[in-house]
Amino acid sequence: MNAHVRFSTEEQRKMLDAELAGRFPDARGRFGPYGGRYVPETLIPALERLEAGMREHLYREDFQRELGSQLRDWVGRPTALSHAPRLSAAWGADIWFKREDLAHTGAHKINNAVGQALLAQRLGARRIVAETGAGQHGVATAAACARLGLPCVVYMGAIDMERQAPNVGRMRLLGAEVVPVTGGDQTLRAAIDEALRDWVADPMGTFYLLGSAVGPHPYPYLVRELQSIIGREARTQFIEQSDRLPDAVFACVGGGSNSIGMFHAFVPDRSVEIIGIEAGGRGVTLGENAASLSYGWPGVLQGCYSLLLQDENGQIHETDSISAGLDYPGVGPEHALLMAAGRVRYESATDSEALAALIECSRLEGILPALETAHALYGAKRWAEKNKGKRAVICMSGRGDKDMPTLQRTLLSGNPGVTS
Repeated sequence: MNAHVRFSTEEQRKMLDAELAGRFPDARGRFGPYGGRYVPETLIPALERLEAGMREHLYREDFQRELGSQLRDWVGRPTALSHAPRLSAAWGADIWFKREDLAHTGAHKINNAVGQALLAQRLGARRIVAETGAGQHGVATAAACARLGLPCVVYMGAIDMERQAPNVGRMRLLGAEVVPVTGGDQTLRAAIDEALRDWVADPMGTFYLLGSAVGPHPYPYLVRELQSIIGREARTQFIEQSDRLPDAVFACVGGGSNSIGMFHAFVPDRSVEIIGIEAGGRGVTLGENAASLSYGWPGVLQGCYSLLLQDENGQIHETDSISAGLDYPGVGPEHALLMAAGRVRYESATDSEALAALIECSRLEGILPALETAHALYGAKRWAEKNKGKRAVICMSGRGDKDMPTLQRTLLSGNPGVTS
């Protein structure tokens, strides 16, 4: 557990019981002590309208039917559950991949993007704004907006635009306006700040399509609900193929959308270990990583109370990770709750460890994973060393095509364990 957050065993039990009973988030939008809604007054009506619209439409039969149709016929769900025989032989545990890399646009982000875009359409939004780090959420949002005929503006940090250039081109081809963010840290946090500023200027006509399980209520809940299809499918598929539950499930954790989507269906299954892997970057010192659950303190960032990477004065610190999608100084409040309740264990993998796992997966399985996913792969490999013969499912959150500029630079630099 995070060194700065301590809960008694009884407090942990109560939090987990409430989570299992579906009592989180509560009426205030909190997951235990985390979550909430910390935004300018001008955004409160828009958030209340979003929450009311979500509760009115999200679970209606006609909405679910339309969403299901888009996910099946356009996104390509259900995605496959693939056995990884050569990695299994190399690592000594039985390894399976939940193949979100096979979903339309190449990652899990499309599940949330199409769901929120359909909701925005029902709420009468005239335009969509979004943020993106690795570019996958931006691409997914641009594709969903093109599908539904909605104008789309995507904010992206200038640093991320350089290291994720293929996705910038994809967004523009899909008709989105991509706005470079040159202020702040020029990565995902700065992009979210700019998207929020845009939304504040027109909170009723604009719909902010947030890509991760962060931000003010109801976004962490809404994103969780739209992404939980990942874990529901994986759980059903594994039982169908193996006639039992896996021993462990893994996913990478940045803001936390693919991981909360993967974990949610397994939380009630006490026999299943749930392990999230954060970006360990270059080291454990503040500023060298993006591992908020491992090294963070509680605080408020971009509308939400959660665990953040901040200094002793409460100033949010810049992060460092080879993975643009994990390079964020906070984490979704439900992840903070699951760690506090002792149900999910969170670890980290360094840049070099993730790169080594990416190369191993590519060469043994013929699958080039996203750099984000590579962190989860390394975490699973570390687990497999101590759990020979057991079975694990890894959320293959996205494919690595988008990371080729970074990988080419890294390969040319001669990083240990990465050169051919």
